[in-house]
Amino acid sequence: MSADAFVHPDEIRSMFSGAMSDMYRAEVPQYGTLMELVSDINQERLAADPVLRNRLVRSDDLDRIDLERHGAIRLGKPEELFNMRRLFAVMGMHPVGYYDLSVAGVPVHSTAFRPIDDDALRRNPFRVFTSLLRLELIEDAQLRTEAEAILAKREIFTPDALKLIYLAEKNGGLDRVQAEQFVAEALETFRWHSDATVSLETYQKLHDAHRLIADVVCFKGPHINHLTPRTLDIDAVQRAMPERGISPKAIVEGPPSRKCPILLRQTSFKALEEQVYFVGSNPKGTAGTHTARFGEIEQRGIALTAEGRKLYDTLLASVRHAVQVSAGGSNARDYETELAERFAAFPDDYETLRVEKLAFFRYSVTDAGRDAAGKVDRDVSVDELVDQGYLHADPIIYEDFLPVSAAGIFQSNLGSDEQKNYAEQSNQDVFEKCLGASVADELALYAAHQQASIDQAFETLGIRKNVA
Repeated sequence: MSADAFVHPDEIRSMFSGAMSDMYRAEVPQYGTLMELVSDINQERLAADPVLRNRLVRSDDLDRIDLERHGAIRLGKPEELFNMRRLFAVMGMHPVGYYDLSVAGVPVHSTAFRPIDDDALRRNPFRVFTSLLRLELIEDAQLRTEAEAILAKREIFTPDALKLIYLAEKNGGLDRVQAEQFVAEALETFRWHSDATVSLETYQKLHDAHRLIADVVCFKGPHINHLTPRTLDIDAVQRAMPERGISPKAIVEGPPSRKCPILLRQTSFKALEEQVYFVGSNPKGTAGTHTARFGEIEQRGIALTAEGRKLYDTLLASVRHAVQVSAGGSNARDYETELAERFAAFPDDYETLRVEKLAFFRYSVTDAGRDAAGKVDRDVSVDELVDQGYLHADPIIYEDFLPVSAAGIFQSNLGSDEQKNYAEQSNQDVFEKCLGASVADELALYAAHQQASIDQAFETLGIRKNVA
């Protein structure tokens, strides 16, 4: 079969993310309310800020805003992670970054499956934050063995999903009929199941060890636990959520509100308490409840360089050391005040971020630059070209995640103030062995995107020697 007969991975990704959104909206109606709220606020922000709108148009980012989603799943055993990588590869999604959440009291380590090149990101930047349970962090050896035995019995992928993944790998893609079947079969892995695979007693023991452990181990599959639309004004969303009957978490995770947003800010509504049935003597099972699924919203800012991330991490650590916020929200105002005060040390204008090399930018030739093409000094620097008005410098959007923020969302929506003190045991090598591949370095990807834009700009200007 010729490659022309295959459905492009970007299209399969769009088909899947759309089907996932429809499924989650049906399962969690508040998600639909959240989508409407985010859409309303995005339109208000674009109407009020023509500079922002023009920048998004220039960088081809405007059309992706309404499409943009990220989801999250939690896996229980290495084989699940290995096959999940294969499944996402069919959709043009690759593992980027390694996140050790055990340092924040959550017994998982993670990666983000996402598209990595500019064209694919513009078509559909769907991401899935994927965590693998670290069973070795369960202190009770007997409980750990029991959890391993429970997980060993389950298969989270349908036989047809695995068959279609194999065909995509063997043939180099899927035709239209196969792609549609693949989306339908893959969706089953992420569907909610109200029937647990264990007794209420076993669930409670795992729950007492850590709520997230119970969520991973006790069900047929890794139900998608949230889908996240992207907003252009997360503070407005946070304020407006109660007006739509949605109860937000106490604080927005990540950096404070800024004129020039950096990295990622996230908030969510409280996780739903849902009825489930545990294995028991009654044929229908023993009724109980489980808390796992919630709604989340994100605002994405500019990607930071290694130096920028170092400054961000230092400032955030100092805030978290000074003020602790419980899941119930005590000290939330003190935390937000401390956050704003300490982050005053982080430059809040794009030109300073660019000149001090704290963030990544995408460069493009201005109209004046096109008029000067072929007449520009070959030894000129990027900074000089920007100063002369020959180049635009637009923020490169941060496409990834923040481990402290992810842990904060997890803990808040598990409804707990508990802070497990796992020793720092970051183990990327073990994670990548389970994955069956190396994770990409997100900073290297951003640097490559920036350099590619410089190379293209210099070519347009008729400059053969590239100067970073």
